[in-house]
Amino acid sequence: MSGSDFIERGRQFVIGMVHCLPLPGMPGFCGDMKKVIDQAVHDAITLEQSGMDAIIVENMGDNPFGVVLDTEQSCALAVVSANVAQKVKIPIGIDAAMNDYKTSFSIAKAIDGAFVRIPVFVDTVEFFGGIIRPCAREAMIFRKNLQAENIKILADIQVKHTHMVLPHVSIEDSAKAAESCGADGIIVTGTHMGVETPIEIIQRVRKVTRLPLIAGSGVKTTNIKEQLSIADGAIVGSSLKEGGAVENPVSLELAKDLINALRG
Repeated sequence: MSGSDFIERGRQFVIGMVHCLPLPGMPGFCGDMKKVIDQAVHDAITLEQSGMDAIIVENMGDNPFGVVLDTEQSCALAVVSANVAQKVKIPIGIDAAMNDYKTSFSIAKAIDGAFVRIPVFVDTVEFFGGIIRPCAREAMIFRKNLQAENIKILADIQVKHTHMVLPHVSIEDSAKAAESCGADGIIVTGTHMGVETPIEIIQRVRKVTRLPLIAGSGVKTTNIKEQLSIADGAIVGSSLKEGGAVENPVSLELAKDLINALRG
């Protein structure tokens, strides 16, 4: 479960998403925590069986998102992640969306996780819930105080589902800032979930950072080889779901097809 050595420049790694169903306290919660856990565990095992290098557990079903999780969400995400950690051997990351680095690090520390995803690390962005300010300084201090320096930070820049408050800041500026502030890897995305990360964006960021670079949206069988000819890794979620619906379980066939498209 631990170990983030796979996050390397030039390795061509693939991280699969475990999208949790809505958690307790959220409008969409079904009232059955066992169902939430069972689907997350199923998806984690399926992704491992397909050949993924790692997984990220995320509270994807908790729309509408806040900047940080409520207590009931944080506790539930920890329980789900602990159950997942008992069932798979590949590295696990945590993404407490939209930008709850404290919950992400705390859960990762508790389950011997390998990394966290921080969507708003160095940018100031606007989303439907308001303004999210960058958290790089606070996140680095929190990781240090938690004695969790072994847990890597994968930082989005100009993340999907948001708009830059300062649009004159270039993607190159954000990449350089993320690297200088201590990120261990950089994630670039399309504008929304499932939207392909433009090759031009991957190329531009590749030129200005030495860090592992990850395509974080819209990766599928038809473009993974092209994307990972420039990027080092991919994070894949919605394209692996049965029927294409994000709330559905991960399809083993689709996940295997993706890995085969990359590695033959």
